[in-house]
Amino acid sequence: MKHSYPQLAVALVSGSVFGFGLSLSGMLNPQRVQGFLDVFGAWDPSLAFVLGGAVAVTALGVQIKRISSHPVFEPSYHIPTKTRIDAPLILGSAIFGVGWGLGGLCPGPAVALLSVGLAKPTVFVVCMLVGMQVHDRFMTSQAGTKAN
Repeated sequence: MKHSYPQLAVALVSGSVFGFGLSLSGMLNPQRVQGFLDVFGAWDPSLAFVLGGAVAVTALGVQIKRISSHPVFEPSYHIPTKTRIDAPLILGSAIFGVGWGLGGLCPGPAVALLSVGLAKPTVFVVCMLVGMQVHDRFMTSQAGTKAN
């Protein structure tokens, strides 16, 4: 897929703003994230403001999508066609949540932390990438088995 310079510039600016926001909000600090997730212990509610801001920005994006026919640099929106809540979605969400709670990182902040050069986020990202490859290979082999 070929990308234009404006698309790449928008991606760079968007990623930079996202990374800056993660840093500013404290989402790059696993202890802070775990404190937010520890609702029955020493709960740190400060990340609820980050969540509220994310919901507000998303709501704005949804409204913009509703009134526009297509994105600025694409001929159409890329909306998932699968909308059913099924077992793989629930299992994947649970695995994501457990990993986030144990590690204190989700993929976005983990990738942003690679720029700092710390060992723990690097190990996290490597394990995440290995897990993604294992999933892809397993799901591809499962799909082939079901087709036969």
